[in-house]
Amino acid sequence: MVYKHHPLEETTKTMLKERGVNIEDIAELVYFLQEDYIDGLSLETCVEHVSGVLSKREVQNAVITGIEIDKLAEAGHLSEPLLEIVQNDEGLYGVDEIIALSIVNVYGSIGFTNYGYVDKQKPGILEKLNDKLSGECHTFLDDIVGAIAASASSRLAHRLDHRQ
Repeated sequence: MVYKHHPLEETTKTMLKERGVNIEDIAELVYFLQEDYIDGLSLETCVEHVSGVLSKREVQNAVITGIEIDKLAEAGHLSEPLLEIVQNDEGLYGVDEIIALSIVNVYGSIGFTNYGYVDKQKPGILEKLNDKLSGECHTFLDDIVGAIAASASSRLAHRLDHRQ
């Protein structure tokens, strides 16, 4: 598939969708993170904030990079020992989390706690992405999706804070 003529934001969304992740899946994570703190929170509001995060170039770059590495590992196109490390999502690797933290950094420190929590709990789409029995490699994608949700939660919190 050729992405050359797509704006980067659309390419990012297309790549997420191709890997089984919809904007609504990420919005459900935002809802999970924020429902206890924001009265009347709607999934629509969460979608709006996920879209806002995905509009940032540094987020787009991180998503595209992480997905490409996952795809290369899945196809066996990385050299050893990196291939085995990425395919097995080895706990001490950590580069996947570093890329995720580059996304979290876009919206400030509150995103770190949200990211840590959602990464530990693995709700919704994150549980599916962490299923090693699927045969798919989502070493980077699961962390990236969690980071997008954490950033959208932070974005939402920042917007609400400005209204008070």
